[in-house]
Amino acid sequence: MRQPERRTKIVASIGPASWDEPVLRKVIAAGADVIRINLSHGEPAAQLALIERVRRVSAEEHRDIGVLVDLPGPKLRMAPFPDRGVPLVPGDRLTLTCGAPESGASIIGVDLDGLGLAVGDRVVAGDGAVVLEVDAVVADDAVAADDAVDRDPGALPRRVELVVRRGGHLQGRPGIHLPDGVGGIAGPTARDLDLARAARDAGADAVAASFVQRASDVQRLIDALGAERPQVVAKVETASAVEQADEILAVADAVMVARGDLGIRLPIEDVPHVQKRLVRSAIAAGRPVITATQMLESMVTAAYPTRAEVSDVANAVFDGTDAVMLSAETAVGAEPAEAVAVMAAVVARAEHEADYLQWGAKLGKLRRSRPLSTTARITDATSEGAWRAATNVGAAAIVCCTPSGDTARAVARFRPTVPVLAVSPREQTVRELSLTWGVSAVLGRPWATTDEMVWFATQEAVGAGVAHPGDVIVVIGGYPGDPDPAADVLRVVRLH
Repeated sequence: MRQPERRTKIVASIGPASWDEPVLRKVIAAGADVIRINLSHGEPAAQLALIERVRRVSAEEHRDIGVLVDLPGPKLRMAPFPDRGVPLVPGDRLTLTCGAPESGASIIGVDLDGLGLAVGDRVVAGDGAVVLEVDAVVADDAVAADDAVDRDPGALPRRVELVVRRGGHLQGRPGIHLPDGVGGIAGPTARDLDLARAARDAGADAVAASFVQRASDVQRLIDALGAERPQVVAKVETASAVEQADEILAVADAVMVARGDLGIRLPIEDVPHVQKRLVRSAIAAGRPVITATQMLESMVTAAYPTRAEVSDVANAVFDGTDAVMLSAETAVGAEPAEAVAVMAAVVARAEHEADYLQWGAKLGKLRRSRPLSTTARITDATSEGAWRAATNVGAAAIVCCTPSGDTARAVARFRPTVPVLAVSPREQTVRELSLTWGVSAVLGRPWATTDEMVWFATQEAVGAGVAHPGDVIVVIGGYPGDPDPAADVLRVVRLH
């Protein structure tokens, strides 16, 4: 296996435009590293059945493709508007009412038991085009208006008066975005937990939790999946999740910067800065990070992206993101494979300009602030040693012997300029590492001693084409059979 020139990974969402086998094959051949299946659309059983198709096609293409299943989360929608919709202009007044079966020019229905809203709260409709502001809370017989906030939902008012601050046209059943913590938007829902277990049983490599607000939300999903579970990706798309990002990173296996909802729930000018901060924090914590939403949005219909979109993708690479994601571009777009190919070309070009040496040198200032276990401290130290040794001796590659993948993820934090090859006896680990920056993974034989581990590592490095006789490689791994495994073995090896 040849080390790919591109090291930032690509996540491609599949949908009606790409889930048929011929197009899926082209998407994978064009450079997708991870296939995303979004359970917010379509019938979940049919969507999860696509995993088997991805497995078959990727095997035929000789690629170890990961599968990320995105859980729908607690998406709130308005009651339906008339067929042609309703125009709203600034200054219009409406009533937001729990349980109303229809929406119109003067009323918006929402399927909630109570509204914990206060005067001045912002309510956003659809994709963020329409912005409403709470102007008054209407007291029910059972509760006074000034008690509206921080009450049990059963005791909350069921109506609030809204004034239109930014107008637009609402039709169908648009989504409604309430302030964090209002209306029970935190995920995962009970349905999410059921779908996550179904995704696990279908063979998903990762599941993504929508609208998490705190670390305990992520932990509930982890607990529900059990010991033999896929990776859990926390989607950061609420203000509270941004505030508690470090705590979430301490629990989640990976994070996604979900810029679509972030742009609705935060001031839009804050989103680029939040993105950069989350990427830095995730890398320092050794957690893969995906930058997502509208990266090449114009390619849903157009043959080429805009210059601004190309710059956006390149800047995500400069930030150090592990992966960039395509959503509608590949799920419903006109040319899914071409969108992947364009993304791959932009990423590869940006990597030529990225200063990865500087990134590794400054990483020490960005280390995790939470206390580390002895095992984590050992792996933290040896992974830095592997990076420095590879740099100092001009190694051809760093080879990580890792059943779980943790050692490879720890090394990847430093963004080494040399190839990083992960050797694992677990097929699932090989696929999971498809999300981690710069790591190529292969399935290897189990090792019984450290000498055997190093010997297998040298064989795999030559077989993968990342090293040749006369080259020097750095091998890092854990002592075989250790019940609390740490990457406590580090060797510099010259190949003969």
